[in-house]
Amino acid sequence: ISGEPVAYLVGEWEFYGLPLDISPAVLIPRPDTEVLAGQVIEKAKDLTECRALDLCAGSGCIGLALAANVPHARVLLGEIDDEALKICRQNIRRNNLTGRVTSMRLDAREKPSRNLGEFHIIVSNPPYIPTADIDTLDTSVKDHEPRLALDGGADGLDFYRAIIEKWRDALTKGGMLFFEVGIGQADEVLRMMRANGFGDVQIVKDLNGIPRVVFGTLCDEI
Repeated sequence: ISGEPVAYLVGEWEFYGLPLDISPAVLIPRPDTEVLAGQVIEKAKDLTECRALDLCAGSGCIGLALAANVPHARVLLGEIDDEALKICRQNIRRNNLTGRVTSMRLDAREKPSRNLGEFHIIVSNPPYIPTADIDTLDTSVKDHEPRLALDGGADGLDFYRAIIEKWRDALTKGGMLFFEVGIGQADEVLRMMRANGFGDVQIVKDLNGIPRVVFGTLCDEI
C-alpha cells in the first residue's frame, strides 16, 4: 500500500539466475541491467585472463553474474557504502563465490590507488539520475531506494566523468570499460569515452529498445 518494493519486503531478488540478498541500502536489480551483465560476460569469455572490477557495485549483481558465468574471472566488487558492502559480502557467500570474488570500499569519484592493480574489465552501473529529476520518480523508487545510488549530479553524468577520467589508468592495455546509462545519456557517454582514449565504443539497447549499455576498449595511444 505504501509503495515499498516487494524485494525489500522479502529481502531477496533474482538476477541473471542468481539468488541475491537485497536491502534498502542497495538498488533492486533490474532486467535491463541483465543486458549489461550479458555484454560483459560475452566479452570476458573471449579473454584468456580476466580480472574485473564492478564499481558502484550495490548488491554486487553484475560482478557476481560475471564470476558465476565465466569460471576464469576474478572479480572485485567496489562500493562506497558500508551497508551495501555488507550485502555484497552476503551475496558472495550465498552464491559460493568466495575466493573468486572479493569486495572493497572504493569511491568511484576518486582516483584509485596504484596498489589496486590493473583490470581487464571495469563495469559500472553508477548513479545517473539528474538531481532535479529524483523527486519526479515513482514513489517506489524515490521514497524507498537509496538516493546515494540514484543521484548522478546536476546532469546525471558526474560518475561517468569521474570513472572515465580517473579509472582509465586502472585498465590494462586493451582493457574494456562498460557502463549502464540513463535515457538520453548514451551518446554523451560515448563522446566522453572517445575523448579519453577509448575506441570501438558501442551502444547496446535494452529490452525496451532504449540505448542502455555503452562500452569500449582502451587504446594503446590517445
